Amino acid sequence: MLNPLPRLAHETPVVEVLSAEKTYPDGTRALDPVNLTVRDGDFITLLGPSGCGKSTLLKMIAGLMEPSDGRLRWWRQGAQALGTQGRKLVFVFQDPTLMPWARVRANVRLPLELQKTAKQEAERRVDEALALVGLESFDRHYPRQLSGGMQMRASIARALVTEPNLLLMDEPFGALDEITRNKLDADLIDLWWKRGLTVIFVTHSIYEAVFLSTRVAVMAPRPGSIREVIEIEEPHPRTEAFRVTQRFAAYCKELTELLRQ
Repeated sequence: MLNPLPRLAHETPVVEVLSAEKTYPDGTRALDPVNLTVRDGDFITLLGPSGCGKSTLLKMIAGLMEPSDGRLRWWRQGAQALGTQGRKLVFVFQDPTLMPWARVRANVRLPLELQKTAKQEAERRVDEALALVGLESFDRHYPRQLSGGMQMRASIARALVTEPNLLLMDEPFGALDEITRNKLDADLIDLWWKRGLTVIFVTHSIYEAVFLSTRVAVMAPRPGSIREVIEIEEPHPRTEAFRVTQRFAAYCKELTELLRQ
C-alpha cells in the first residue's frame, strides 16, 4: 500500500536560499536572485535546460561556491552547522569519480578513512551502504569491471556511508541508458524513503523529475532563476506503474509548458 508524503511542510527547513545570486569574475551572470526553501523530507528537483544555473545553485547549496549576493542557511544556521550531528550533507556528481586503482569496498570506505572512523564501525557502515545499493557481491571488483550504472551505485554508496541527512545529486544518471536510468530512479526513491533523507536533485529530464519529486523547481535560463515550484502531489514510494498513468502525463505536460514559456 502506498503511503502519504513522509514529512509535514511546517517542519524546520533544511535549506533556505535567500535572494542568492551569482555573477562570475568574468562578468557572466549565472543566477538572478533565487529564493527557495527545502523542507525536511523533501525530494526537490531543479529542472531546466542546460546553462540555466541548476548546477551553480546546487554547488552553492553544497557550500562549494559562495553567492555574489544574498545568503543561504542550513537548518536555520550558517555554514558552521554543516557536518554536525543530524546536519550532514553529501554531494554526488555527474560522474562516479571512483579511484580506478582501488576496489569498490575501498572506494566506499574512503570518506570514513578521512574521518578516521574506527575500523569495525567503518566496515559495518560499508557493508550497510553496499547492501543498500545492491553491490554487496561486487565489493572486491575494480571500477573498470562494473557497468556505468553499477559505478554510479558505488558512488551513491560512498555518499551514504557517511550517514547524511541531505543528499545533493547533480544529474547523476544523465549518461546512462533509459532502462538503467529508470531502475536507478526507482532505487533512489526507495533509498530516500527508507533512510529519511532530504534530497535535492538536478536533471533536465521532465519524466525523471515527475517520477522522483515531491516538488519540482522549474528554472529559466540566462541568467538562471526559478520560474515556478510545482508540487507533485502523488503518494510515495512510487512504482513504475505511475509512469503510465494520466496523472503522470498531466504533470509532464504542465512542466513542458512552463519550460517553453
